[in-house]
Amino acid sequence: MKVNGIIAEYNPFHNGHKYHLEASLARTGADYTIIAMSGNFMQRGTPAMIHKYARAEMALRNGADLVLEIPSFYACASAEYYAHGAVSLLDQLGVVDCLCFGSESGDVAVLTQIAEILTNEPAAYGECLTTCLKQGHSYPTARSMALTAYLEKNCPSPNEHCCSSEEPVFSFRETADVFTTPNNILGIEYIKALFDRNSTMKPVTLKRMGAQYHDQTLGSGYPSATAIRQVIHTAQCIRHSDTTNDTLVTLSDQLPDSALHILTNTCKTLQPIQMDDFSQILLYKLLCEKPYGYEKYLDMSSDLSDKILKNLFQFQSYSGFCDLLKSKDITYTRLSRCLLHLLLDIKTEDMEHYKSMDYVPYARVLGLRKDAAPLLLAIKEHGAIPLVTKLADAENILGNDALKMLKRDIQVSHIYNGVEAVKCDTAIRNEYRTPIVVI
Repeated sequence: MKVNGIIAEYNPFHNGHKYHLEASLARTGADYTIIAMSGNFMQRGTPAMIHKYARAEMALRNGADLVLEIPSFYACASAEYYAHGAVSLLDQLGVVDCLCFGSESGDVAVLTQIAEILTNEPAAYGECLTTCLKQGHSYPTARSMALTAYLEKNCPSPNEHCCSSEEPVFSFRETADVFTTPNNILGIEYIKALFDRNSTMKPVTLKRMGAQYHDQTLGSGYPSATAIRQVIHTAQCIRHSDTTNDTLVTLSDQLPDSALHILTNTCKTLQPIQMDDFSQILLYKLLCEKPYGYEKYLDMSSDLSDKILKNLFQFQSYSGFCDLLKSKDITYTRLSRCLLHLLLDIKTEDMEHYKSMDYVPYARVLGLRKDAAPLLLAIKEHGAIPLVTKLADAENILGNDALKMLKRDIQVSHIYNGVEAVKCDTAIRNEYRTPIVVI
């Protein structure tokens, strides 16, 4: 049995994701594909447009065999924590042979060599990084500048080697493009996580096809999820909009038929969720925590805490507050994540504790194919962590720390479900009574 692992958000699932699933199977020759998927909150600090069960079904109907939930503590964290959490989840299953991800580069040798430098952190690179940060650059920009400077000095020729890899080294001139695109950055973090774990999973990358990650307009072929969300949010809500038919026609060649069907049916009863739907609950949490400051929350510096306090009474919306606070050294995305950590009560001490538990101490199943029974048996035989298919069974199969983490994650899902229920005038989805998706 050969198993392929994919880390994804599917917000929502589109033609590019289907291509990735099919091409990764062809590239790896795998018998099964396991998806480690973000739940109801995304890595860029935003809520999912539609809930995780609908997105899991989209994946299963388009080639996935098993969908596991990446706990929210990693799903809405920085690229490094996100990668370590997701890679830990897949690695501890004991059956995954390949980790296949999309990248703008499409060259696993280039990404691996960059990951090796970042993992080993040569002194010259570290000194340059510190200098760039002191100059006021954001961390992503400073890291890219430091890496480019290091390679320019130590790898002047594409025929020379600057690290232990036996693959041909790349020119430093390539790094600027590599390090400014989101899928490359995530790919590098995945490989770093594999290094840190001494994992036997082999990294495999496919070149991203079609639109780029941030593209906001639809095109032919493979769109960006950003563009699809933009179309749907512009129409406000498929079930209430007069532009229903136009919206569906627009998306009909952007999503696989099954995914479009699920999206349409979901939006008949539930409006798509947006960042600003959480504005009131975020403001409530900011006001409650005002006397104590916000430094205890993950990725929140004392300077950022002070800046939030200083501008608190200018708050008008979640997105507007991020726009107000962003600066040269603090990106919009980082602000969105920090505020989400505060909203979801994710503290720095929590992450340190979870790291000591090897990041993910259980594998929560969101959905599976009936014919994937041999895969489940293999995981139960070789896995280092238990599979959770029914929340009611969790207390019997998880230790105290793992159970505490799972309950925290359930609470996070209920926060999302509550906002969704209020917006859509429906009952709150109870995680304990929501069955996994089986097809």
